[in-house]
Amino acid sequence: MTMTDTSYVLVVDDDSALLQALPQTLYLRIKDIKIDTCDSAHKALELARQQDYDAIISDIKMPGMDGLTLLEELREIRPETPVLLITGHGEHNLAIQALRGGAYDYILKPVDRDTLVAALQRAIQTHQLRRRVLEQHIALSMHAQVLEQQVQKRTAELEAANAAKEKLMEIVSHELKVPLENLKGMTQLLQRQLDAEAPGEVLKQGLVDMEHSVERTHALVQDMLDSSGMDTNMFVLHREPHDLVDLCHHLLDEYTLGAGPAFTCEFRGDLVEAEVDAKRLRQVIVSLLGNAQKEAPKGSPITITLQQSGYEAIISIRDTGDGIPPTVLTQISEQLSLMPDVKAYGPHAGLCLGLYVARKIVERHGGHIAIQSTQGQGSMFSIYLPLYVDASRTRIDAQTLEMHTQAVWTLIH
Repeated sequence: MTMTDTSYVLVVDDDSALLQALPQTLYLRIKDIKIDTCDSAHKALELARQQDYDAIISDIKMPGMDGLTLLEELREIRPETPVLLITGHGEHNLAIQALRGGAYDYILKPVDRDTLVAALQRAIQTHQLRRRVLEQHIALSMHAQVLEQQVQKRTAELEAANAAKEKLMEIVSHELKVPLENLKGMTQLLQRQLDAEAPGEVLKQGLVDMEHSVERTHALVQDMLDSSGMDTNMFVLHREPHDLVDLCHHLLDEYTLGAGPAFTCEFRGDLVEAEVDAKRLRQVIVSLLGNAQKEAPKGSPITITLQQSGYEAIISIRDTGDGIPPTVLTQISEQLSLMPDVKAYGPHAGLCLGLYVARKIVERHGGHIAIQSTQGQGSMFSIYLPLYVDASRTRIDAQTLEMHTQAVWTLIH
């Protein structure tokens, strides 16, 4: 028989000679065994309460508490521990009584070494197998609980994702009504203008309005696709080191191209390098610029500021509109991590949808978005991004970590 664990056995006998001889026999015949001895049943009970033995060997006839009474007590405190009782020849009734009382086996005196060793090995193996079965049962139960928790978690995630998609469809449907109705109205108006041979300027303005409606529709559809990709982990960033000063400047050049707002560069300092997906960061900034244009009065300035503070870059977009009401601002700030609700935010639902996608993109970059707004004075949306740190640089000038402005641009729309 092979046993991987050290066997731990207790021998109980009031005969001091046998109490010395039995352990010596077992040490010689069984590898990796540890043996405790005691000369009374009361001491045996104390040891059994402290230690879970692989087997206990006890004489039946002992003064005070005998082996049968000890067996009964052991069945209470260690029901799984096999007990072997030693009995004399001619004590057949005691042996039968011991087996009925729960003894694993009995050994006749004079003790035959081979018989004792064989019986003890069987008892030890039985106990160790029971212990392993119990351990495996506990492990399986714990594994089943973990699986159940994972199933419950995944079910909750799927239910949340379905609820988010339903909410998203509700918001997009609500938001699409305005640009689609504008397109329909502009198309009908242009048709009437063509029939009436209206001036070219009227037709040109109508086409510009239609283009704006198409752009808004496209932005909403893109937000919906991005949101779906994020919820299904299909949204991938392609990050590379970029100078945020150049990136913002080129973006504003493109944003103001043609009939866009007037664009001036107030100040442009040193480079601010961050590891970003340039396309996705442009998407975030354009979304916030579009919101600022909607909120700010015609002809008012929109200020874009790029600052560096410690190991963060901060891109802030400030408008001079009416601002967001405090109750709505609180709702938006609290719910940025969740899919926005068209019923909760009313006219700001479109803003929340764009912010939801923007926040997800910025967080994938390791940053976050902050909102400040004062009624009557406008709002400021700030994008915080971690700076790119060159691992080869051994020294960093502490002055560069202090907050300072690296670039300022102004749009007049």
